[in-house]
Amino acid sequence: MKKFISILLALVVAAVLFSSSFAQERQKLAQTGLKFLSVSMDPRSSAMGDAVSAVLHNSTGMLYNPSTMSEMEGLFDFSFGTTRWIADINYIYGTAALNLFDGDYGVFGLSLVAVDYGEFLGTIVAPNDDGYLDVGTFKPTAISLGLGYATQLSEKFSIGGNVKYVRQSMGTAVVGFDDKGNKISEKNAVDAMAFDFGILYHTGFKSLNFGMSIRNFSAELRYKEEGFQLPLTFKIGMSINAFDLVEIDRNMHSLLVAVDASHPRDYPEQVFLGLEYMFMNTLVFRGGYAFPMDEQEFSAGVGLRQELADIKFAVDYGYTPFGIFDNVHRISINIGY
Repeated sequence: MKKFISILLALVVAAVLFSSSFAQERQKLAQTGLKFLSVSMDPRSSAMGDAVSAVLHNSTGMLYNPSTMSEMEGLFDFSFGTTRWIADINYIYGTAALNLFDGDYGVFGLSLVAVDYGEFLGTIVAPNDDGYLDVGTFKPTAISLGLGYATQLSEKFSIGGNVKYVRQSMGTAVVGFDDKGNKISEKNAVDAMAFDFGILYHTGFKSLNFGMSIRNFSAELRYKEEGFQLPLTFKIGMSINAFDLVEIDRNMHSLLVAVDASHPRDYPEQVFLGLEYMFMNTLVFRGGYAFPMDEQEFSAGVGLRQELADIKFAVDYGYTPFGIFDNVHRISINIGY
């Protein structure tokens, strides 16, 4: 027991030191596009600081590590949530998973993420006193639609993946006028196919799990004359119910501890720490911390679990202070059968 705890602490310290060595240079490493794919949607995951690579999920696992939904209990699971992001940007997401024949053929899932950026005033350069003309409004949008699959290869090892269609539109812009004074417009949008992969490994020691994911893998995209990549992110992490290491009634209390290390394409390496305390499998309190970050670091949240006639209900809320920007609020509803 003492040996295991020492190893666990050593891994955490090593991850922290590894990240800190890169934190000295808080410079961007590369430019990426379609950054809405990097925003965390699920209140539970965000409240735990997004340290969820090795945490078992329901259908929302598709948004983080698709292999984690391989052990989904029940036949069907559905989650719907919304995120009030900075600058009055609003996200909504929905995930659904189907577990046929007790997982003998794996778990199939669908995911949808949509972004509403609001309306913006459109102008065009003009030879008048103001130097521009008002040409109405335009409304940027973004969407990601995914199909996922996860399966257990053995009692200890699971794999999963997503294929998703992603698109971002900057709306229709007025670029000039013809000889008759009619507006000349053009649509500004880019789309692509992207892929996510993940694995989950149960060590066999208590509830210790290891997980790994690669998200937003895609070919290079081109918008107008500029090429760019999606926000490719590699994460590896571990999780354990800390109360497995002490004598306590785990039907009354559980304390999930999770640590992730991340290597994003457009930022130095990061470390994510998360905690989830559950009382009587009903009331949940969560906290998380991530570093290095430009603004968001600390996060917190609460949740409520109930089961009635084989139907499971859950409501989760996540809160993230965002420095000089507005605080971020997330809420979701989950139903499983």
